[in-house]
Amino acid sequence: MVLVPGSAGSWYWHRISGRLCFMTDIVTATRSPGQVRRAVGAPRALLTIVLTGQFMALLDASVVNVAAPSIHTDLHASGAGLQLVIAGYVIPYAVLLVTGARLGDILGHRRMFLGGLVLFTLASLGCGLATSTGMLIALRFVQGAGAAAMIPQVLSLIQRSYTGAARARPMRLYAAVLAGGAVAGQIVGGLLVSANILGSTWRPVFLLNVPIGAVLLVAGARLLPRGQGEPGRGLDPWGLATLSPAVLALVLPLVLGQSEHWPVWGWACMAGGVVLLGIFALVERRVAAGAGSPLIPARVLRMPGVALGIASMFTTLAVFGGFFFVLALHLQGGLGDSALRAGLTFAPAGIAFALVSLNWQRVPPSGHSTLIVAGFAGNAAGMLGLAALLRGDGSGGLGLYLVLVLTGAGMAASFSPLMTSVLMRVPVTEAADATGVIVTVNQLALVVGVATFGTIYLNLAGRLPVSPMAGDFSRLSAHAVSVTFVALAGVAVAGGVLAAARAVTGRRP
Repeated sequence: MVLVPGSAGSWYWHRISGRLCFMTDIVTATRSPGQVRRAVGAPRALLTIVLTGQFMALLDASVVNVAAPSIHTDLHASGAGLQLVIAGYVIPYAVLLVTGARLGDILGHRRMFLGGLVLFTLASLGCGLATSTGMLIALRFVQGAGAAAMIPQVLSLIQRSYTGAARARPMRLYAAVLAGGAVAGQIVGGLLVSANILGSTWRPVFLLNVPIGAVLLVAGARLLPRGQGEPGRGLDPWGLATLSPAVLALVLPLVLGQSEHWPVWGWACMAGGVVLLGIFALVERRVAAGAGSPLIPARVLRMPGVALGIASMFTTLAVFGGFFFVLALHLQGGLGDSALRAGLTFAPAGIAFALVSLNWQRVPPSGHSTLIVAGFAGNAAGMLGLAALLRGDGSGGLGLYLVLVLTGAGMAASFSPLMTSVLMRVPVTEAADATGVIVTVNQLALVVGVATFGTIYLNLAGRLPVSPMAGDFSRLSAHAVSVTFVALAGVAVAGGVLAAARAVTGRRP
């Protein structure tokens, strides 16, 4: 065999199979013995810990949707205040995500995961005990910062613990957790708010994180693999100094613009964000030319099929985030569903997403490109079906659940094989950079989806639905949700076009 330096062990060329394989627990020539240590526990334990952390963070992003009316009543939150309670998690998460990913490369993924977990858990305790809207908003910002430190490490730890064919199952589970967290957030939130434990109404939706976080912290400290990060990685301060404010300038107006009646500063921020993105691209080029460590290496995006694949994944998760957020608001605000019923409505989509994510590899490899494009088509058809079913005074009936199954299956068929295909195309020497780019793009897509399509919906509906069936909101919500789902279908079609172009490009000699 021929040893090849790897990112968390050693790779070797298997002469019989003609494949590049991974040999764990061998310290390569690029690292000293103190830099690579074997995990105390089995990879299965690692997978359980990191995916539970991912699940908890996703659950917390969606659980507040169903708790919003109770928070409004208990804390007397204004519409803008309630919007900030929801956005307070999203904004720092989006802005600090890239920083968290790079710090994981520098300080070690285990250290950043556990540090982010501590911050997230303590902030959750504070949220559950908050006595005012301002206090809750501030702690939600801290929660978002903790998630930004923790979540980028999940896929990186999976990449370094599972390789080759063994990586397929963890990647399928990772994709299933993305849907499960969003669906469970709606259901768990509905259950806890409806139960009104000891008269605490909305507070258990945050306090639930505390015992889970404590268990994960103890288990993670014992079982996650130790490491000192990636050799030669730098923080890229100029890249962070341009990308972070660019993301903030783009996301902040999208999140707060509707409640503030689209002030001039919002449009100026978005224009400035676009300018900063251009400056970021120039900065990254100079960093790479100077043998630095750019946040988003251009060489990764230039690999065959990677850029188009990442762009397609972005559309899938943007649609995913917008779909869950907007439908949750319409079910409670427009149709007057209880928090529990609204949460259970998402179950068909979540189950379909999980089943397809766990079984898509039964399709022969020659059919994966077709499966991806078909998934985008199914997703778009589902969005159009929802737009038709929910317009006017329609509640959708049985057709709603059938269309939700199609939607969930389409999202999974487009996302899961696409992400696996992109990662498998990346050479070993570029795995760390590719993982960082994909994690960042995935999480930003969810944020952008919620912010963009939530804004479209709320702008058309006229205001935030803090009480069900208030005034004319039911009629306005039906129109708003229908238009928004048509827009979501358009983005799904665009993703399908990108995926088809990637497939055609990949077949060229």
